[in-house]
Amino acid sequence: MLDGHFRKRLDPWLDRAGRALVRRGISANTITITGFLLGLAAAIAIVLDAFAWAFILIGASRLCDGLDGAVARATRNTDFGGFLDIVLDFAFYGLIPFAFILADPYENGAAGGLLLLSFYINGASFLAFAVIAEKRGLATDARGMKSLYFTTGLAEATETIAVFLAFCLFPHWFSEIAVVFALICFYTALSRIMLARASFKAETQA
Repeated sequence: MLDGHFRKRLDPWLDRAGRALVRRGISANTITITGFLLGLAAAIAIVLDAFAWAFILIGASRLCDGLDGAVARATRNTDFGGFLDIVLDFAFYGLIPFAFILADPYENGAAGGLLLLSFYINGASFLAFAVIAEKRGLATDARGMKSLYFTTGLAEATETIAVFLAFCLFPHWFSEIAVVFALICFYTALSRIMLARASFKAETQA
């Protein structure tokens, strides 16, 4: 929901940084992988109860997630780059709740599992919509130049990052925050299903 609002303000800064990185010979894929490794380090920090470090590492990881797109725009988008970005983004989004489950399985297990289930369903609705949209030749720039068709929703990257940072600030409230955000993700998936129902009209049979 907030991605578009923040993109308008951050993209000019990211694009300037992206051009600077290109001049230094740094590729978009290198930044994508670096962002994932920072996310992995954040997950390890969570398991070790180093929540301040996890907060910083999550922020750095998502900064890389913005910079890889800026570098791609300054050079050229590739299909593999788009694929790698999506796969490692989804891996990151699964890592952080899983790390909180590992940190305290008794307290965080059920809520963390529910959150991961909601991510799974929400992600499936996102990717399935993108596949059918590509098949039908649909396009959108609602979230800028992307390798896939990006549908908007109540729970997007900005909200997810904010929730992950809240987990680090208030780790004892993980279960409560996770359940609320899981419900938001379920709602987002349901709204995307309704959008698909309205957008993908049955084709006229010859």
